[in-house]
Amino acid sequence: MNGMVTLASPSVGTSVRAASAALLDPAALSVSLQLMGSQALLFYRLDEEECARRARVSAARLDSLDALQTLLELPVDEPVALASLPARLRSAVRRLPAGAAEAGRREVTRRAVRPLTIDLAVVRASAAGWRAGLEQAGRFAPFCRRALLLDSAPPAAEEKLMEAAFYGIGVLVADGDRVDLLLEPRPYTPRRHTPAAWCFTEEFHHRIG
Repeated sequence: MNGMVTLASPSVGTSVRAASAALLDPAALSVSLQLMGSQALLFYRLDEEECARRARVSAARLDSLDALQTLLELPVDEPVALASLPARLRSAVRRLPAGAAEAGRREVTRRAVRPLTIDLAVVRASAAGWRAGLEQAGRFAPFCRRALLLDSAPPAAEEKLMEAAFYGIGVLVADGDRVDLLLEPRPYTPRRHTPAAWCFTEEFHHRIG
């Protein structure tokens, strides 16, 4: 792992997984993608039941914030009387993409949930590009845990680790063929579920398709 660390390299993914083992589900998958304006290595878990349900009903893609907001206002797998909903929501239910919900004359039942969970996003940065790396990793704050992968230990390491800790961003450092976890990222605890966060998950799911 000499020179510039490349997140698309399978060996890097393996090394990062080993260093982050305490943070990840053993069954987590990983992929390197260009997202949020930077190349990132993402570890995620598929909801196999939801993915199978979507395939079974030939569900349409969920990429509308309005549709996702509508779904978030409905309970999962519980019939709701249409007459009990505000007129705005009744109208929105009729416009949901195929497979997202089952709507009859009197009731609607939400079926769609997120197809996967993203556990960790890792962004590469050099010691010289430390601040840019923090900014890039910070873009993933609404969606998952975040970490920087450095080519080498940064100068003034203690000060920089304190800065990363302030933002809840973990720090990984490449050391030959190994990656070491210098700072564990803060756990991801969303204050509320938002259409934007769900939309990001859907876009990611579509990209790995």
